[in-house]
Amino acid sequence: MSKPLQAFIFDLDGVITESAEYHYLAWKALGEDLNIPFTREFNEELKGVSRMDSLEKILVLGGRQNDFTQEQKNSLAEKKNDHYCTLIQNITPADILPGIEPLLAEIRAQGLKLGLASVSKNAFTVMTSLGLKDEFDVIVDAATIAKGKPDPEIFLTAARLLGVEASACIGVEDAAAGVDSIKGAGMFAVGVGSAESLAKADLIYPNTSLLSYAEIVEKYQQA
Repeated sequence: MSKPLQAFIFDLDGVITESAEYHYLAWKALGEDLNIPFTREFNEELKGVSRMDSLEKILVLGGRQNDFTQEQKNSLAEKKNDHYCTLIQNITPADILPGIEPLLAEIRAQGLKLGLASVSKNAFTVMTSLGLKDEFDVIVDAATIAKGKPDPEIFLTAARLLGVEASACIGVEDAAAGVDSIKGAGMFAVGVGSAESLAKADLIYPNTSLLSYAEIVEKYQQA
């Protein structure tokens, strides 16, 4: 029997809202500037990965990993982020994914804590645009941590700031790296997306509209 549940900790991109499309468009534009072909398939490998690590992967893809100094890489990453920030100015509460608002309301009604664990450096901006920032007790973003996903640091930090035990938390993710991060933190993992890519999750839903508070808690208690 698991410990009494204390908190839910959510990823942002692909779970709360689909800002992943904006990341894709911004990275694709940068790739084109560098003459590196950037596809949606390759973009899947960047899900849950930090900005600088994503840039390194793209440079390796184009065989250009040795063409830039660290300062130039920082500038490239900033250029991508500036483009992304322009794109996400259009985000509104209408962009909250189906099923998320009722799930958050149920979690709140049960007196549980809510945390956000996102490697996005724009997590606060996006959550404010969605009208959800004040719904969450804690928001942990890339600026708060030293190691990105799949390292468990971000989920462990969220649990610590919430004042709860990691083993009494449920993490919700759409990326394999995120699921690895949740499991590494000793938490129960709920995956949203492909059963194949999220095979390590304890419970998987094809999309957010199917998320069920009652089922998630039942499976957690059985774990």
